[in-house]
Amino acid sequence: MIVYHKNNEIDREQWDNCIKNSPGVKPYAYSWYLDIMSPGWEALVDDDYDSVFPVPCFSRFGIQYVATPVFLQQLGAFSPDKPASKAIIEFFDYMPEFYKLIDLCVAQEFQIDGYKVTEKANFELDLSKSYEKLWDNFSPHCRRNMVTSAKKKPELVSDVTPDEIIDLFILNKGKDLKGIKVRDYQRLKNLMNFCLKNKKGRIIGVRAAKRKLIYGVFIVETHGNMTLLLVVNTPQSRERRIGYFVVNELIRNHSSTRTILDFAGSSIPSIASYMESFGCEKVPFYRIYRNRLFWPVRIMK
Repeated sequence: MIVYHKNNEIDREQWDNCIKNSPGVKPYAYSWYLDIMSPGWEALVDDDYDSVFPVPCFSRFGIQYVATPVFLQQLGAFSPDKPASKAIIEFFDYMPEFYKLIDLCVAQEFQIDGYKVTEKANFELDLSKSYEKLWDNFSPHCRRNMVTSAKKKPELVSDVTPDEIIDLFILNKGKDLKGIKVRDYQRLKNLMNFCLKNKKGRIIGVRAAKRKLIYGVFIVETHGNMTLLLVVNTPQSRERRIGYFVVNELIRNHSSTRTILDFAGSSIPSIASYMESFGCEKVPFYRIYRNRLFWPVRIMK
């Protein structure tokens, strides 16, 4: 039987055991990730945590709604035993009616009356093969850029702070992105600090003259998954093809392991092409949308 749980009613230990043992799980659904990036999240739980569905919920002007938080790509249904494609339909059938707006990205595709479903793209690379076999699957353009970058021998450093990489992101890209608020960056900083402290992630950077940071990547590492959550390029790093070098090092160091390198996807064609050049598999996820707001608020969403 499916039960709706408020945030303080969720058993974090049972929740995380369910998530950890579910196939293809990403870091976004763990309780610690949700606690940081979606404070107050709620949940639908079936059969005493045999399957679960996280609900990132919010309230504005007294209206309760569900939305995908910034820096959290996708959620969905999770179960070690039940097919997720079946579980998600059951969960959406049980979704409380007081959520008047639902705009959520999930891993599973489904069709239910009243919901609009839009496909999005993620890119993943299975690192279980040897490095030599993975190299053979890189595109010629990718291999050329790796060789070019390696000639300049970028030095990878691990002393980059969360503040540094977030400031670099804002300076080079974040200022042009709409919808990311100060609180979102603070939550991202909190996530980075948590992951660094608890060995669930790391920050890799490249510095130029006078220790100036010119490239950074924040990686979240969970059971069998390595997610490039935040990648920050600058004009200097693009010119030196540093992104190719760093990803190649990650692939080399984790090849022949049961690890999925998750590029976290992009709707920008040039970035998607960059990700695909490493021989990645295109893995779809889905934006699920339903608007039951009253008029005239409905037309504003």
